[in-house]
Amino acid sequence: MRNIFLIVLGILASGAIGGGGVLIISPTGELIGLPLSELKNSPFDSFLLPGIILFSVLGLIPLLLIIALLKKPESRLAEKINLFKDMHWSWTFSIYIAFMLIGWIQIQMVFLQSVHWLHTFYMFYAVAIIIIALLPQIRIFYKK
Repeated sequence: MRNIFLIVLGILASGAIGGGGVLIISPTGELIGLPLSELKNSPFDSFLLPGIILFSVLGLIPLLLIIALLKKPESRLAEKINLFKDMHWSWTFSIYIAFMLIGWIQIQMVFLQSVHWLHTFYMFYAVAIIIIALLPQIRIFYKK
């Protein structure tokens, strides 16, 4: 089950790194056929900043989190914002990442003023991350 957990986080990371990377390389959205008019209700003039956020927050952080879930390193800083003191901080951060994904999708839907099937998919994906993290096998593995 732990491998599934890591794979699910890895798929999230690779998709966000790929998608964010494309938006950074092509801030006009041309490379993926995303017109700048999609940003008319947002505070952004291009896809550069959303691409950077996507790349780093939902791409690099989950990638680093996979390493932390594998190695279980100690971190006083991470422990300070760990709401579940009986669990390793990397487990808690996997829950945080799922909620960040939910927030990201919610903000997208507000700015776009529409719902695409991918929004629904990623909402369910975030819920799946939370459900997998809450499975007894996973909780036992990351319990302090």
